[in-house]
Amino acid sequence: MASIRREVLLHAPLDQAWDALRDIGALHTRLVPGFVVDTTLEDGARIVTFGNGMVVKELIVDIDEPQRRVCWSAAGTALTHHNASFQLFKEAEERTRGVWIADLLPHEAATDVAAMIEEGLAAMKRVFG
Repeated sequence: MASIRREVLLHAPLDQAWDALRDIGALHTRLVPGFVVDTTLEDGARIVTFGNGMVVKELIVDIDEPQRRVCWSAAGTALTHHNASFQLFKEAEERTRGVWIADLLPHEAATDVAAMIEEGLAAMKRVFG
């Protein structure tokens, strides 16, 4: 199984970043605008439309308030397995570290998924500086 781990430093207080992350239906407006252009909520899932035109159903596995972590799984894609999480950690008063982890199969998809994660982190940096 391929495992991808990326970190980002956000210029925002932890509570502000968490408020945007846990708002799972507002990816396209609050967290990663441009990378995601639309998000629609369904029971236990969200339909995510990416800027490249790809549409993915993401099953929401957990929104962990105390750990400030959101976990999801992509369904109905060419991947045979996908599980991802994004967790926030306080670095300083106005700085928050985000950690994005994705586990997936097949291994050959790792390069493309890692590139998408990098695009998502760049969009986050545009929002939070």
